[in-house]
Amino acid sequence: MPDATTNAPARRRYRFREYHVTTVVDSMALPVFEAVCVTGEDHGCGTTSGEVHTEDELTRWIAEHCTQTGHDFYQRTIRATLRAEPGAWQ
Repeated sequence: MPDATTNAPARRRYRFREYHVTTVVDSMALPVFEAVCVTGEDHGCGTTSGEVHTEDELTRWIAEHCTQTGHDFYQRTIRATLRAEPGAWQ
């Protein structure tokens, strides 16, 4: 909205307060593990484990892939559902 005296846009002032947020893992949701084979000089193999819900399942997949191919380098991703808990305003 323009200022009535100068016809210039009115400046607005905002004040933001900070507050602390902590995250808590949702105990009702299963974590998700996934691995990708990255063995290879020019490019990685790229075979993925798909989503599994335990580290043992992921290790089993890696062991099977390693046995079949001889590949020995993997990237692991772990995802979990988190709940944000806002703390007090500062």
